[in-house]
Amino acid sequence: MGESRVELLAWVNALLGLNYTKIEQLGTGAAYCQVFDSIWGDLQMHKVKYDARHEYEYVQNYKVLQLAFEQHKIDKAIPVERLIKCKFQDNIEFTQWAKRFHDMYYPGGYYDAAARRKAGPGGAARSKASMGGGSANSLHPNGNTRSAAHHPPTARSGSALSRPGSSHGHSAGSGASAAAMQALQRQVAELTQVNEEQVASLAALEKERDFYFGKLRDIEILIQQEAARGVQSDLITLTQQILYATDDGFEVPEDALPGDMMDGEYLGDQMLPPGEEDMETF
Repeated sequence: MGESRVELLAWVNALLGLNYTKIEQLGTGAAYCQVFDSIWGDLQMHKVKYDARHEYEYVQNYKVLQLAFEQHKIDKAIPVERLIKCKFQDNIEFTQWAKRFHDMYYPGGYYDAAARRKAGPGGAARSKASMGGGSANSLHPNGNTRSAAHHPPTARSGSALSRPGSSHGHSAGSGASAAAMQALQRQVAELTQVNEEQVASLAALEKERDFYFGKLRDIEILIQQEAARGVQSDLITLTQQILYATDDGFEVPEDALPGDMMDGEYLGDQMLPPGEEDMETF
């Protein structure tokens, strides 16, 4: 089950320093752009309109996001036509997916959301409105309080803020490959565990089988020894019938039968020795 509306709004507001009150507000696409900019740091934020009021303006925001997806080889389809309607269900589903992606690939460190959206239309006004709403001290995406005054962004070359941690060569493409590899490794580990459990279960069954087979073999040897001494009794006869009874589709090889049983007669699944055909069976 995905995160609730309250949890997602708290996460978006903490990450981006906003004061959104409804999931539907995310449908403009501006906040979605900035969520992924916090991961990669290379979206064209100067083209993102935080003051968009019409669907055609929302579409322009999503074009910026789609371009970033293409550049980072993310094959997730963005349901633009549904998102721009600013309906709750469509936007909460996309936000849940965006949060899962962010949790997996966010490089950590400080993300100056206000500075990044400042260049875009309405971005500065949105930041001021958010600051006025008491979000100057915002929450880190992981839930820790941080103050913008005490944590300035790291200086980087160029006018655009690079993705935090990009010096390590991370990208969404390589991140996706790493995620796929981790998923395969987890699957291998799970299958290995299942295999080990099955091997252990089989070993236990084989041990139990050998135990009872040994008991039966001891009884068979005892019966054969008694028969060799010429001892005959109903108990020995019935025991032999049980030992050498067969199931459908299985026949005891003749060389596996004791000599005094090879001349016997089979009645169904039971075998009687010669001359005992009329003995009552149990």
